[in-house]
Amino acid sequence: MLALCDCNNFFVSCERIFRPDLNNRPVVVLSGNDGCVVARSNEVKRLGIKMGVPFYQIQKEVAQYKITHFSSNFALYGDISGRIMRTLSRYTSELQQYSIDEAFMDLSHLPDSATMRSQCLQLCTDILKGIGVPVSFGIAPSKTLCKIAADYAKHYAGYHGVCTIDTEEKRIKALSNIPISDVWGIGRQSAAKLKGLGINTALDYANRTEPYIHHILHQPGVMTWRELNGIACIENSDLPLKQSITCSRTFAHPVTNRPQLEQALSTFCDHVAHKLRSQHSVCRQMVVFAHTSRFNEDTRSIQQTLTFTVPTANTRELTDALLRTVRVQWQEGTPFKRAGVIALAIEPDSSVQQSLFDTRDRARDNRLQHAIDTINDRTGKHSLTYAHQLADPNSTPLYEIGSKSPAYTTNIADIITLKC
Repeated sequence: MLALCDCNNFFVSCERIFRPDLNNRPVVVLSGNDGCVVARSNEVKRLGIKMGVPFYQIQKEVAQYKITHFSSNFALYGDISGRIMRTLSRYTSELQQYSIDEAFMDLSHLPDSATMRSQCLQLCTDILKGIGVPVSFGIAPSKTLCKIAADYAKHYAGYHGVCTIDTEEKRIKALSNIPISDVWGIGRQSAAKLKGLGINTALDYANRTEPYIHHILHQPGVMTWRELNGIACIENSDLPLKQSITCSRTFAHPVTNRPQLEQALSTFCDHVAHKLRSQHSVCRQMVVFAHTSRFNEDTRSIQQTLTFTVPTANTRELTDALLRTVRVQWQEGTPFKRAGVIALAIEPDSSVQQSLFDTRDRARDNRLQHAIDTINDRTGKHSLTYAHQLADPNSTPLYEIGSKSPAYTTNIADIITLKC
């Protein structure tokens, strides 16, 4: 049996830890440049505000219902996530973090479902009391069923935060109420195809035969079918990698000189490369772009798709290619307002196809990158960095709408001051 720990409204919950006055009040967290809603409190959900809606479209609701809005504070969210994962790791011999607010736990060491439920209930209490974030648990024999169970635990108060699917009767009842479009592993196009074939719920899907599912959705669809029938077949290596990783910003002031633009893009490239390494993957392509404001009469841009003979996640290699592109396409005096880096063609780092004509000393590059990552993990983010990434005030992100909360747990200057 497995358990999925899922943090409830995670970004909002993190903001509320240090702002208890926001409990039971509507709160949203906005995307990197305050463009869209990326997290909503339950109060906001009840108002009918959808995930991903552009913030400018809900100005009327914000004023009418006094919705508090924050810019994303990933330093805070990442630290709180780490605290939750460390707490979970004390209760299991195998913990697999799936996202910033989700992790799978192996509960096979516990004797029965009642004990599993009791332990997860205790974890709900410990995490809420010790960290301040409400969590839900889904317990089931497969990862896909765990996702479904966690969804029930989150949305129905009667489960008290823990839902267990441990019998055939519970499995059938749970699947009968889940739309096929909400099943983990079923994409939008696949869901539309299945609905056209009369498969509207997870139970409809699970009740079809394996050869039928293989015919319409091939092997990935068969894995989901088996998981819904209680057969665990999704290993850690089977969990999907991100298909693209993007880091982009709108500058507070237009960037008109090349060193500033190179600094910004190098920093974005380092962030993307770190994300790749954290999920044990590499990229074969990278898009580099910089644009002037779309309101300018004379719009200009730098844009190039870079292809690597050998897929990589090495910051130095990616940055070298990026800088060559900027220096070739640079136009003096151009006021660039937005820039970014996108990693594409992502694949696991365990199966990299080498090139006979590769001239880089990859073993040396990897040792250097590992040393840099180790030092930064021990002494703090960006303690050791490349010269091109030196901070410059003119390339800071633009936060005009939301208010970014302090980094309460990662910056000594932002520690809360108590008044007696």
